Amino acid sequence: MNDRPKYQRVLLKISGESFAQSGQLGIDATELRNIASEIGDAMETGIHLAVVVGGGNMVRGANLAKQLEIDQSTADYMGMLGTIMNGMALKEAIEHLGHPARLMSAITVPSIAETFIRKRAIRHMEKGRCIILAAGTGNPFFTTDTCASLRATELNCDVVLKATKVDGVYASDPMINPNAERFDELTFSRAIEERLSVMDLTALAMCMEHDLPVIVFDFKQPGNIRRVVDGQPVGTLIRNTATASTS
Repeated sequence: MNDRPKYQRVLLKISGESFAQSGQLGIDATELRNIASEIGDAMETGIHLAVVVGGGNMVRGANLAKQLEIDQSTADYMGMLGTIMNGMALKEAIEHLGHPARLMSAITVPSIAETFIRKRAIRHMEKGRCIILAAGTGNPFFTTDTCASLRATELNCDVVLKATKVDGVYASDPMINPNAERFDELTFSRAIEERLSVMDLTALAMCMEHDLPVIVFDFKQPGNIRRVVDGQPVGTLIRNTATASTS
């Protein structure tokens, strides 16, 4: 019997909003513990795990640029600092549960994080350490979704897991339309063509080009990260050859 998980090297994308209570800012202790616990549970399968964290619970660059009337480049860098704060908190929470973790940043902050170096990141994963990737790509005008696609490609990951608060991808907003069609599987081309709310177009195009599947799932359901890693049918699978079936 083969007990190995389906995906051996995984990139998990977690939004900044996941660290806060709904509609709130900052880091909520309960939400942080839950995220760390779910990640730790998945790590016990022996996978190589990288986590890209967003910063929307701290700063949203595009919104801040408009509100403060400052250049978006400056606001985006402020958002990157927000992701570093989330990454610091998540690293501590994961280690508190007894799992090794390393924080790596796309911008240089040597006092609190390692600078992202591809070979070093891979080595950390090979040693069983969860790597937390902060500061996005290190460049303004790129989202953390694009960072997730880029890092997953660089690190030779098998899949990108997009953790959300809904149970998959819908044809329209299920909060507005309760009869919205939900997809079990979907092609990248359809997601891009219909501009479905999955990831930004740059991120989707990169995954499509490199034949890197994406799974969108509800991480608020306990055990879901581990179920996805094990290959159980959770959320919506997006790939180049999907059957685009619906539930």
